[in-house]
Amino acid sequence: MDPKDQRNQQPAPALPVLPTIRTKLSSPRVPLILTPTAGAQRKIAIAVDLSDESAFAVRWAVDNYLRPGDEVVLLHVRATSILYGADWGFINKSSFTSTSSKSNGNGNNNNRSHRLQESGENELTDSNAKNIAEPLEEARIPYKIHIVKDHDLKERLCLEVERLGLCAMIMGSRGIGAVRKSNIGRLGSVSDYCVNHCVCPVVVVRDPEVSKNDVVGEEVELHPVPEEEMEYHDASDDPKDA
Repeated sequence: MDPKDQRNQQPAPALPVLPTIRTKLSSPRVPLILTPTAGAQRKIAIAVDLSDESAFAVRWAVDNYLRPGDEVVLLHVRATSILYGADWGFINKSSFTSTSSKSNGNGNNNNRSHRLQESGENELTDSNAKNIAEPLEEARIPYKIHIVKDHDLKERLCLEVERLGLCAMIMGSRGIGAVRKSNIGRLGSVSDYCVNHCVCPVVVVRDPEVSKNDVVGEEVELHPVPEEEMEYHDASDDPKDA
């Protein structure tokens, strides 16, 4: 047989087998396949105090941010005039109300009255926190109240968020109520600090009704801007060379 005929009779090389690609389009009758991270659980912090801005932040989070599977931590920093060493977690109110012995002297009486005063304020915080968390209970979103005490509110918020491993923090734009009442010049300092120093994303919300009332209620004194007198020079006034 001719060698040319043998080459012509050889079978052609087999083509490579390509993998079959199947595309699943979304359909109302076909449920979407969730990714592993779609149902991941998030821990969201909401910075709260006894102000209306905090109540609006909780309501806003329920309506616009939170989703099924999230856990909420209502984070409250109790302002103090002294630095506490290790007061992590929830506040034990019994430590303030119970005394092991009777106080003697003016110094002990002052300390006891100071502790009783702090105890009353903490009870007020605990009772009002349930009212603030009412939107979470209505939406059946699990939450817990985390109360700490520190002299620096904004720094402690960032430390607690990092220590608890929270994913995000939501707070009102007017910041902590104690800062607002103490000094008008420090308005917004808490939220500004948290936005720039917190390890997680910080969502700052503002109640439009409160903002409107603040703008209307403030009296702003307007001062006229002094106008500069324009000087006009005539060409004839220019000095001529002699």
